[in-house]
Amino acid sequence: MSPKNVIFKKICKDKSVGVYMGKRDFVDRVDSVDPVDGVILVDPEALQGRKVFVTLSCTFRYGRDDMDVMGIAFRRELYLSTRQVYPPLQDREKGIHTKIQARLLRKLGHNAYPFFFEFPDNLPCSVALQPAPHDVGKQCAVEFEIKAFSAESQDAKVRKRSTVKLMLRKVQYAPEGEGTAPSVETTRDFVMSDKPLHVKASLDKEIYYHGETIKVHVNVTNNSSKNIKNIILSVDQVATVVLYSNDSYVKCVDIEDSGDSVSPGATLQKVYKLLPVLANNRERRGIALDGKLKHEDTNLASTSIIREGVLKEVMGIMVSYRVMVKLIVGGEVGLEVPFKLMHPKPDAVRRRRRWCSRSSSVPT
Repeated sequence: MSPKNVIFKKICKDKSVGVYMGKRDFVDRVDSVDPVDGVILVDPEALQGRKVFVTLSCTFRYGRDDMDVMGIAFRRELYLSTRQVYPPLQDREKGIHTKIQARLLRKLGHNAYPFFFEFPDNLPCSVALQPAPHDVGKQCAVEFEIKAFSAESQDAKVRKRSTVKLMLRKVQYAPEGEGTAPSVETTRDFVMSDKPLHVKASLDKEIYYHGETIKVHVNVTNNSSKNIKNIILSVDQVATVVLYSNDSYVKCVDIEDSGDSVSPGATLQKVYKLLPVLANNRERRGIALDGKLKHEDTNLASTSIIREGVLKEVMGIMVSYRVMVKLIVGGEVGLEVPFKLMHPKPDAVRRRRRWCSRSSSVPT
């Protein structure tokens, strides 16, 4: 995540326009999203009478720029909003919405102007599909961007040297509350067997944080005459590209081939451990990742949570996770246990660290 007390700045090549922002990560709380705010610094002499505009855009890219065919681009603009910041259309003080804007305006002087955008509530979060090691160019992704530029008018041709772009991220944190710990069970009857096979799989909780071990409780009661030869557990990431095809890509991001067997009439109760992390999947094409900023690392994509009533078709890429438990009994007996993989809220992390530090300081 973007560190606190850091100012992100970028200036275009002809020095006419610069963007200053206090953060580049904006939190989607399902029912509301952090507004996007910052300051534009202009050089009136370098502008030579041109106006300055700033845009916030959300783009779904599903192919590289060099794959464009007959002028048809492999990308779709999900959202675009433009503001004129210079010459200002309102009093500068009325455009100040945050403390960081006020501080930047005091520091940068009278040629600095604030901008402010509010996200609509139906946009996806930043997510990308991991390219193969030999792939070049931009990958399939949902991307957010602030762009400032100078031009004669909003619709006039924009020169690259008069344009500055800054990538942003829209992120979600795990919701408050534990939720219900998922549990799934099934009973399977077999031909030539008087009694059935019963299997139950459960997790300790519904939401796991990135980098956290998942404990899977498996209970097998094999009253059948079949011999269970092996038990295989895995974590599947399901990435559904809902915008243009509704295709689903299922990728196994961790697996445990236990080798455990259960003979007829026997039972098994065991806890297995799984750890789905990007570090073990970096070479695999098509795995969904959380969107990243330049020169920063990322992680497996977080579970997508959307507000009730929002059309899934405009969400770009939807991500979900499940634990798969497969019993090899001649064929397969399988269970799917859904769960959520997310980041904790930073406030929750700080509270936990304070609690741990207080606990460790208590004399024993």
